[in-house]
Amino acid sequence: MSSTLPRTRMPNSVSGITSAGAPLRIGTVALTVRDLQKMSRFYQQVIGLNSIERGAGIERLGVGGTILLELRHDPAAPLADHRAPGLFHLALLLPSRADLGQWLRQAAEKRIGLQGASDHGVSEAIYLGDPEGNGIEIYADRPSADWTCNNGTIAMKTDHLDIDDLLLSATPARWERLPEGSVVGHVHLQVGAIAPAEAFFGKVLGFDTTARVPGGSFFGSGGYHHHLAANIWNSRGAPVLTGPTTGLANVEIIAADPAHLDAIATRAERAALVVGGQPSRFSLSDPSGTSLTFLNAEV
Repeated sequence: MSSTLPRTRMPNSVSGITSAGAPLRIGTVALTVRDLQKMSRFYQQVIGLNSIERGAGIERLGVGGTILLELRHDPAAPLADHRAPGLFHLALLLPSRADLGQWLRQAAEKRIGLQGASDHGVSEAIYLGDPEGNGIEIYADRPSADWTCNNGTIAMKTDHLDIDDLLLSATPARWERLPEGSVVGHVHLQVGAIAPAEAFFGKVLGFDTTARVPGGSFFGSGGYHHHLAANIWNSRGAPVLTGPTTGLANVEIIAADPAHLDAIATRAERAALVVGGQPSRFSLSDPSGTSLTFLNAEV
């Protein structure tokens, strides 16, 4: 992710912006997996989630009692094509830089293979993949008062991450699991084309377009840098998804106010999109076929 936007300090009024405090935020992300046991073990031992619920062919993991990830077992599912629409990465947001440093320290101690590490200006991020090829970002935000913008667009970049300094910030306690307060901060999607994605996430769902880069757009709620992103870096021109595969199965979007859900459903119906479910919990698919579920915070 890179940007050539001018770097001007954001006004102090944005201080304290968080992913979880936005009018629309990410809830549980569901993945279809071939090897449930192996994937569950990875997300517990490497990522640091804990198992919360188990059922027939399904396991839900999270932090404390909050479910962040649902694994759906389908051993016959075709492997996802890395050029098809779907998941680019799911991003787990930790409460502090010290927590991110502690996670990185344990990853180094366990010799966990990483795919990258970046300073995005608004955040510091570490990247890796799970055993079935799903992308994962582990990150911590910088204070929102330190973000910069130009005409309402948040400036993000991809610079070298100072690994040594991040490790120095690590809390001294022994690492056991992700700390309380960790959430799915955002989900980054692969899509077939950017223009339909912008129309859907912006005009239908009501997210702000917070940044654009070549081949990618970022969408946030309540001033956050992004809850969703869409790119065509691997998937330009890809057809709409037509059947289940491994990888992303569904993304929950939680509304703080039921009025937000009503507005989304109304705009979707006006756009002739299929809205499935009840007013307090319904589903839509994005233009590339990715499933999204919308619900009230109280549900």
